[in-house]
Amino acid sequence: MVEIAPSILAANIKNLNKEVIEVDQAGADYIHIDVMDGNYVPNTAFCPNTVKNLRSLTNKTLDVHLMVKPVKNHIEKYAEACADIISFHPEADLEPLEVIDLIKKNNCKPGIAIHPNIKVADIESYLRLVNIVVVMTVIPGFSGQKFMNDQISKISLLKNFRDKNNLSFKIEADGGINQETGAICKKNGADILVAGSYIYNAHYTKYKNLIESLR
Repeated sequence: MVEIAPSILAANIKNLNKEVIEVDQAGADYIHIDVMDGNYVPNTAFCPNTVKNLRSLTNKTLDVHLMVKPVKNHIEKYAEACADIISFHPEADLEPLEVIDLIKKNNCKPGIAIHPNIKVADIESYLRLVNIVVVMTVIPGFSGQKFMNDQISKISLLKNFRDKNNLSFKIEADGGINQETGAICKKNGADILVAGSYIYNAHYTKYKNLIESLR
């Protein structure tokens, strides 16, 4: 069964604690936290204190997506804040293999995120080293963007590579996910769906129904 990761980038920041607790109770499997430094992407969002605070509110997997450049000097901060997964864009650091190793040394699961402009072949050498691969189905940086259909093939390529090489990394689709696009991603091999606006633009009474609709 596909797993659901509500993205707090689309949540009401003034009521963030409440909204995280509510999606937790509504059946979310992960809490997806987009971290931006205004360098890798033209936006800023969240910090280690956000992760630390959310850890005190939920036992769900804290799925941290670093959209920062460079990456390495951020890892220990998010590990100390109790992130469970730390994903990053390998082109954002000069030493991505060292970043993966550092994430593991800090007892977190490492992930690779694929920008729409990056090909699967460009990150293939990392696939045996990570627990999760995030396929960005929008240009990273802002919530509420339209799903990019031309990214679906990456999900299929990753699934085929995983099956062929007997690997176990999970495939996460992130961006523009709703009931329709989520079904397409799931059909092509996605294990985790990150949904922000689709979930958080609704009233709390609908959170459970929306999460179940994605499943």
